[in-house]
Amino acid sequence: MRTRSLCALTIVLLFTLIACNSNKPADNSANSMAQNSAPNAGGNSSGGGNATSSSSIPAPAPAATPAPPPPPPPVVVPAGTSLTVRLGDALSSKTSSAGDAFSATLAEPVAVGGNTVIPAGAKATGTVVDAKPLGRFKGGASLEVRLTSITVNGAPYSIQTAAVSRTEKGKGKRTAVMAGGGSALGGIIGGIAGGGKGAAIGLLAGAGAGGAGAAFTGNKDIVLPAETALTFRLTAALEVKQQ
Repeated sequence: MRTRSLCALTIVLLFTLIACNSNKPADNSANSMAQNSAPNAGGNSSGGGNATSSSSIPAPAPAATPAPPPPPPPVVVPAGTSLTVRLGDALSSKTSSAGDAFSATLAEPVAVGGNTVIPAGAKATGTVVDAKPLGRFKGGASLEVRLTSITVNGAPYSIQTAAVSRTEKGKGKRTAVMAGGGSALGGIIGGIAGGGKGAAIGLLAGAGAGGAGAAFTGNKDIVLPAETALTFRLTAALEVKQQ
């Protein structure tokens, strides 16, 4: 009886061992799966942690751009410098008026210290300061102009220059003599022609001839055609920016 009991117990133990052995692989596989998933979860969490940490780290500051060098100082064209220009428009004491503008072109380059500051061909503008036509029997003609600006490397600069003047003396004395001479000559011709009445007619004819002569000889105004060269002098220094 005892032997049977031992055998039965032995059989029970064997079945128990077999059952335990059959359950261990599943547990092991479950454990391995849990372990595999744990690193992945940890990796994901660590990856999330890395993302968070990387976003919290400030980006490196960009390299500072070097400051541009300061522009070179302007070149000073001193007062007293001559500017020779050629007129782009004709000017006349008879047709021009004070305040009229005119154009011009620099005929000769302007240099400072051996370096050209204003090249030939630079555009300039000026104004008529005064214009008086010549009187018929008296007075004289006058024309006065000055430069007001010049363009260098595309930039206009206001300038101050001394005025350039042209004058023409009146023909009043000469024309009066010619008028008197014409009248006297007419009187002589009239006297020769026939006495008092002829003399009167001759005086009128002579006066008319003298008047016509005076009008013709006195009609001499100042005219400066286009391309006329004029030289102006700076009365104030001019600062020109370098390129």
